[in-house]
Amino acid sequence: MARYTCANCRLCRREGQKMFLKGDRCYGPKCALDKKSYAPGQHGQMRHKMSEYGMQLREKQKAKRFYGVQETQFRNLFDRADRANGVTGDNLLVLLERRLDNVVYRLGFASSRKEARQMVVHGHFRLNGKKVNSPSLEIKAGDVIKVKEKSQNSPKFKEIRDMQITVPSWLSVDVDKLEGKVLVLPTREDIDTPIAEHLIVELYSK
Repeated sequence: MARYTCANCRLCRREGQKMFLKGDRCYGPKCALDKKSYAPGQHGQMRHKMSEYGMQLREKQKAKRFYGVQETQFRNLFDRADRANGVTGDNLLVLLERRLDNVVYRLGFASSRKEARQMVVHGHFRLNGKKVNSPSLEIKAGDVIKVKEKSQNSPKFKEIRDMQITVPSWLSVDVDKLEGKVLVLPTREDIDTPIAEHLIVELYSK
C-alpha cells in the first residue's frame, strides 16, 4: 500500500497552512511553517501567480493531506459523494470525517490523524467490542470506539485520562473509560477543517 514517507512539515509549507500533521509540535516554536513560511524547494520563495486550475489542485491536495488519504482513495470517495444525494462537496467532507482514524483523532485519543492511523493499524481500539485495524473504516451513528483493555495501561492513554478533552457535538467521550460514541453522523456545519470543497468539485468536473 502506498504511503507518504517524507517530512510531514514540508506538506504544511507547500500548502501554506498548518495541517497539524505532527501533533503537539505544530503548536510549539519548532513548527516548520512558523520558521519558514514559504514553500519548500529551490524556488519556494519565488512569487507565483496561481491559475484557476492551480487553486483547484492545491485545494484537492490540501484535503488529501489533512485526512491522510492517497489519490486513488480520495477519487473513490469523491465518486461516492457525487453519486449520493445532496451536495457533492458536503458529502465528500462527511465521508472523510467518518473515517475511523479521523474519529479517533476527534475523540482526543491521538494528537494527530497520522498518530491515530498508526494506533488503529496497531490494533489499540475496539469498534462495538470488536478489534479493528483498518483506518479507513466508516463509522455509523451509535458506534462505540474504545481503547483495548491491554492498551489502557500504556503511558499514552494514562496521560489522556488526565486531560480535559473537548469533542465535536456529534461525538461524546468518557475519558475515564477511554471510550467514545458517535451520537449522530456529522454534517458540513460540524466540520471545521478549512477546505473549500467547491474547488475540488470544480477540478473533478473538468
